[in-house]
Amino acid sequence: MIYVFLANGFEEVEALTPVDLLRRAGKKVVTVGVGDSIIVGSHGIPVVTDIIAQEAQLTDELEMIVLPGGMPGTLNLEKSEYVQNAIDFCVQNDKFIGAICAAPSILGHKGLLKGRTAVCYEGFETQLEGANIGSGSVAVDGKFITARGAGVAVQFALKLIEAVHSEAESRRQFRAILCE
Repeated sequence: MIYVFLANGFEEVEALTPVDLLRRAGKKVVTVGVGDSIIVGSHGIPVVTDIIAQEAQLTDELEMIVLPGGMPGTLNLEKSEYVQNAIDFCVQNDKFIGAICAAPSILGHKGLLKGRTAVCYEGFETQLEGANIGSGSVAVDGKFITARGAGVAVQFALKLIEAVHSEAESRRQFRAILCE
């Protein structure tokens, strides 16, 4: 199971592209509302989540969490004790964490990116405390998958698929959406 956390002000493309492509790849993806079950994105698009954060179960079934960026969505995610607990659970249990745009800053503030290669939205590099800033659109370092922003949401989602499924499935989804 994969949790995609949504907080008011999230970047819609960065959240819903991974949800869509991971589901196409056959993964169980659950959208998790931080604060409510209807979350409004940074461009005014309301999304009805599958569950609210208080209902999220941190168990061995969890393979990954995904943190979309956007403002003030990233700040709202970071303030959530449920999101913080999910991050801690993933680190302690060797689960994947995907973060895109400004959201890698949440991991940076926790010191989780020290010595790791990571990327983020331009201008947030100083928030990735101790990270080696990568030059690509998406960076994978151990269980951490980070990406620059909405323009690379498909590439980010494909790397998430590769992590929790396979490289072959990632390529299959790439072809299925006519990127090749």
